[in-house]
Amino acid sequence: MNNKIVQILKGSGVGVLLTDTLYGLVGQALNKRTVARIYKIKGRNNKKPLIILISSIENLKLFGIKVTDKSRVSLEKFWPGHVSIILPCPTKKFEYLHRGTKTLAFRLPQKPTLIKIIKKTGPLVAPSANPENLSPAQNIKEAEKYFGDKVDFYLKGSKPKNKPSQVIKINNGKIEIVRK
Repeated sequence: MNNKIVQILKGSGVGVLLTDTLYGLVGQALNKRTVARIYKIKGRNNKKPLIILISSIENLKLFGIKVTDKSRVSLEKFWPGHVSIILPCPTKKFEYLHRGTKTLAFRLPQKPTLIKIIKKTGPLVAPSANPENLSPAQNIKEAEKYFGDKVDFYLKGSKPKNKPSQVIKINNGKIEIVRK
């Protein structure tokens, strides 16, 4: 694993790396300035929240989300994996992340190298590596064309899955598919 990447991310940096689905534009989720920078770099609609990558179910506590035994069972059905799960997060403190929706989408990836990075940096926001309304970058060259020197690093990975994560919402034990 690249310690330089970890240091850049811990220092409020933003970069492009391969997640377990697509190349993502990543930065620390608990750093408001970093999140604002990602919105600006991506040209993202300010009303749309970002998916947050976590290294364990325990990371949800960082966002004020209580994990009951029942909810843990539901989460463990999908994680680790390519499924992002929308959970309630009414805390005003995280409005910069939930954008007024009072919910956040989390994903616990399967990729060991990604988990190692997240364990060292803390949760990462990880929207797809593309400007709003353009196709996600399929490789580092495409990401570099999109972002140039606006990001602090590019970390090449193997071939992306080319599909975004499935997004689901769990309401009172019922599963609602938001994005297939």
